[in-house]
Amino acid sequence: MAAPAARRGPKAALTDEALLEAIRGVLAAAPFLGEGHRKMWARLRAQGVRTSKARCLRLMREAGLLAPGRARRVLGPRNHDGSITTDRPDVMWGTDATCTVTTSEGQATVFIAVDHGTAECVGIHAAKVGSRFEALEPIRQDIKARFSAYGQGVASGLAIRHDNGSQYTSDVFQNELRFLGANSSPSFIRSPEGNGCAERFIRPLKEQLLWVRTFAIVEELRLALLEWAHRHNEHWLLERHHFLSPSQARRELRLKQAA
Repeated sequence: MAAPAARRGPKAALTDEALLEAIRGVLAAAPFLGEGHRKMWARLRAQGVRTSKARCLRLMREAGLLAPGRARRVLGPRNHDGSITTDRPDVMWGTDATCTVTTSEGQATVFIAVDHGTAECVGIHAAKVGSRFEALEPIRQDIKARFSAYGQGVASGLAIRHDNGSQYTSDVFQNELRFLGANSSPSFIRSPEGNGCAERFIRPLKEQLLWVRTFAIVEELRLALLEWAHRHNEHWLLERHHFLSPSQARRELRLKQAA
């Protein structure tokens, strides 16, 4: 009887069993839920464990450790085709909103703002009433932090990508952008992909925080959002930035600009 086929090439430093044990250890210590095989590969490398992405995928699939996948939609040519990311920070920020529920105060609206260059959360806020005034808060947070002031024309050259929700098309929101010197950049109607950087940030925000924790009041939610945004910026890994965190990506892009 023929012997079962074995893996070709040189022997790996770790057996499949040892590598799977290391993968389980990384999953247990990871600050986020449901990370895929690519981020697992990157986290293993950071710990000095060298392997391939294909081997991580195989072992995680066989052990049932992969997060559930999402069905892909096949879309034809659309107006938003092309890249919406930027090659340096503070060129375009995307902003959007989502909802969650508190046990004592009912529904709350969560507003976010994300840098299209680094995928950093530059601002995050929660409010009982999701008004046009509350929608400005994430923008205000980082205008003060990035531009060292909040006044007329301080954000000249910055574009704000948003959808066509009533908060963002309101006179209050648009007039505030004009006051700051920022350009309004609305996405195409019925094309959420045009605001994809903000949409992509909201997905892990829901999966890692809003869907796994409960909050009694809006203020408790707001504080948790600020803590989670900091954790995301420091520890979330981005494949398009070679598995750097958003904060690390900003530093790398700033160094390239200065060179």
